[in-house]
Amino acid sequence: MPLLAILLLAAGTYAFRVAGPLLGDRLTVSDRVRHLLGVAAAVLLVALAATGTLTQGHDFAGWARPAGVLVAGVLVLRRAPFPVVVVAAAATTALLRLCGVS
Repeated sequence: MPLLAILLLAAGTYAFRVAGPLLGDRLTVSDRVRHLLGVAAAVLLVALAATGTLTQGHDFAGWARPAGVLVAGVLVLRRAPFPVVVVAAAATTALLRLCGVS
């Protein structure tokens, strides 16, 4: 049974991926729908980042991780290089946890 489920999910995933290039010229999407799809993608990305930042399992992740993400966000806004953003965010989180801030 699990093998059948895996095969069905794989076929469904492949069908979704192939549907885009095959149906791209046949479907007409209005400008409003295109705009809403762009906004929906941004909202989903923000929700995913917020969930990953603020929760660990079913509990609050603590203040160290959001502080690290905040540092990363500030550095991104200041157009810092990506490795600097990652290292600064990780260092901030690690230092806060070392100081006892969970």
